Amino acid sequence: MRPSARYRLVAAVLACGAILLATACGGSEPASSDAGGNKTDGPQIELTIATFNEFGYADLYAEYEAEHPNIKIVEQRAKTVDDHIKNLEANLKRGAGLADIEAMEVSWIYKYLAKSDQFVDLRDYGANDLSNRWLDWKVAGATTQDGKVIGYGTDIGPEAICYRRDLFQKAGLPTDRAKVAQLLQDWPSYFATGRRFKAKVHGSAWYDSAVLTWEAMRNQLAQAYYSNQDRFLARENPRLKQTWNEVVQGSKDGLSAGLPAWSDAWNAAFQTDKFATMACPGWLLGVIQDNAGGYGKGKWDVADVFPGGGGNWGGSYLTVPKQSAQPEEAAKLAAWLTAPEQQVKVFKKIGSFPSTLDAYDDPQVKSQINPYFNNAPVGQIFINRARNVILKQHKGPRDGEINQIFSAILAKVDAGKLSPEAGWKQALDQSETAANTRRGS
Repeated sequence: MRPSARYRLVAAVLACGAILLATACGGSEPASSDAGGNKTDGPQIELTIATFNEFGYADLYAEYEAEHPNIKIVEQRAKTVDDHIKNLEANLKRGAGLADIEAMEVSWIYKYLAKSDQFVDLRDYGANDLSNRWLDWKVAGATTQDGKVIGYGTDIGPEAICYRRDLFQKAGLPTDRAKVAQLLQDWPSYFATGRRFKAKVHGSAWYDSAVLTWEAMRNQLAQAYYSNQDRFLARENPRLKQTWNEVVQGSKDGLSAGLPAWSDAWNAAFQTDKFATMACPGWLLGVIQDNAGGYGKGKWDVADVFPGGGGNWGGSYLTVPKQSAQPEEAAKLAAWLTAPEQQVKVFKKIGSFPSTLDAYDDPQVKSQINPYFNNAPVGQIFINRARNVILKQHKGPRDGEINQIFSAILAKVDAGKLSPEAGWKQALDQSETAANTRRGS
C-alpha cells in the first residue's frame, strides 16, 4: 500500500461510488501439484481479491500466477477504505458478491470479529503453523475471543515522534534524536516539554492537532470505548476521561496548532513553523516530505521513542469470506502475499512497513536510512517501535464509528467552538446511542 496516499484518503473520508462486483469461480476438481507445491495442471481457478487504494501487489500477482499456472488473480480495488467497507457491508448482507479475499483495514476489522461466522477460520488452513510469523499483537488484532483467526497481517504503522530540529534548538531543547527520545518517554513528559517549548517559542505550537494526539493516546488504552465483553464502557472509563482531559488541557495551553489532518491548512503548515512535533508512523514520513518539500529537508528528524511505550496507526489484514467458492486456494494466496519475503518486496516498492518478524532481519528493511530526515536510521527505528507495541487493545464492534464521533467533537473543542465539558458529554451521549441502536447490525 502506498501509505501516504492511502491514509490521506482514509482520514479525509473522500466519497466515491466505486462498486465492487467480486466473484469467485473455478472447477470443482483440485489441481495437482509438483514436489514444490506448484500447480501443474487441473482446472483454471479465478481468485478475486478486494482491496482499496494501493496495496502494491501487482507484481506479486504475476509472480504467483507464474508459479501456479492454473490460477488467475483478479483485483477489485476501491479508491478509499470507506468505499471498500460499503461494498463489503452490502455483500455481507445479501449473502453474495464478496471476493475470495477481502482486505480489512486495522481500524475496522474489529467490527468483523463480531461477525466471524461469515469468515473462514484460517486455523483450518494452517494459521496455527504460521502463528510465529507475525508480531503477536498483529495476530491478536484478527483473533476472536474464542481463538478464531480471520485475517493474515499485511503492513503495520508503528509510531515514533517526528520533530523539527530547528524549532527545538530555538527553544533550547536538545536536537540529537537520542536525547530527544530520553526527553519524551511518557505523555506527562511530552506535554510538559511542550509547555517549556511554548514558553520559549512564540507563534509555533507543540503538535499539529488535538485529534491526532488523542488518536495516539487512545490507541494505547487496553480498553477505551468497550469492555472485553463488548459492553459500552466509555462513560465509566476513568482512563479514557483522563486522556480526554490531558488532550483538551493541551489545547487550552496552546500546545495544539488546531489543524485538521489532511486539510489544506494542515498540508500547507509543513512549509511553515506552525508546529514542532507529531505522532509519526512510518508511512507519515512520505506525507511530511511531500508537503514540506525543500523547506523541510534537514529540519525534520525522527526520534526512536513514543510516549508511553509503543503505538500503532495503520495496517491491514487479508480475510477469506465463507462466500468464497475456493477457500483453500484463497487462504494459500493470502498466506503467500503476507509472507515475510513478499512483505519485504512491498516495503521496497511502496514503503509499507512489514508486520512479519523475519522481515526485520532483511537488510533492505533494517538498514534503511532516510536522507530527508537527517539520515535517520528509520528502518531500525520503526523495527524498535513495532517491537514496543506490547498492548493488545480490545476494540468492540462499533469502535470505528464511536471514535469518529469522539474525534469530530474533539476537533470542535480544539478549535474553541465547544467547551471541553460540553464536548465530553456530547461525545458520550452520541457514542452510547450509536453503540446501543446499532448493536447487532
